[in-house]
This record gives sequence, C-alpha cells and structure tokens, in this order.
Amino acid sequence: MTGPEDASLRWHDDEVVREFTLLITPTADDIDELGHVNNAVWVRWLQDVATAHWLAAADAAHVDAYVWVVVRHEIDYLGNVRAGQPVTARTWVGDAPRGARFDRHIEFTGPDGKVKVRAKTTWAIVDKQTGRILRVPKELAARFL
Repeated sequence: MTGPEDASLRWHDDEVVREFTLLITPTADDIDELGHVNNAVWVRWLQDVATAHWLAAADAAHVDAYVWVVVRHEIDYLGNVRAGQPVTARTWVGDAPRGARFDRHIEFTGPDGKVKVRAKTTWAIVDKQTGRILRVPKELAARFL
C-alpha cells in the first residue's frame, strides 16, 4: 500500500474527488492468531484510506491548516482476508458536513467481489494552529461532495 503521506496522492488543482479507492495487500504482520486480518488492522486501514483521500482531494492550504480526528467508528466485519489477499478500499463522504463533523463511508472488497468490511466513521476537523474544532469550510467540503 502506498502510504497516505505520499505526495503523489495530492492534487494541485480544483478537481473534486468524490470517491477514492486504494488497493491494500495484507502482510503477515497484519494477520491474527485465527489466520486473517486482525480487527485492529482494519481500523488502521480505515484511517490510512481516509487520510489518503484527504491528501488526494484537499488543496495544500487546507492540508497545512487542518487535521481530522475520529469521533466514532461503526464497523461491520462481513468476511475474512488472509495474508497476500488484496482488498480494494473504496471511500466517500455521503452527505454535507454537520458543523465540524461529517460521516465517511468505507468498504473493503475482496477479489471475489464481496465486501469484507463496511464502515461508517464520523470525523471532526481541527484547526492545527489553535487545536480547536471548527465548522467545516464550505469550499473544503465541496472537494469531497
């Protein structure tokens, strides 16, 4: 997986990135004692995919000014994935933000076409300089909707 901090993921124009996908292949370190991807790894991947989408869609000024924090995760584990079995992560923001928060949807689909994990996460935006939560700027939200 390309790291979410990879500068090649950043757009430098006004392109809207409503839906974002990332291919992830689990390694042996991601596998638990039952032989499949550990639940904690799925949570890490939720953050990695969301961060990669943020870097792909947000302009540089927004990336420099804001950071996102997770407020809530809802995760449905629907199937198992083993080391070396790739999954395609697909994420999107379904609705306009509510104040400082918005819901992000993520699905991880296996090569068999079946969704293995489905999640809805709620994120809040924080001003990096002040450390305070703020209302999501309309021009920022527009890049994801």
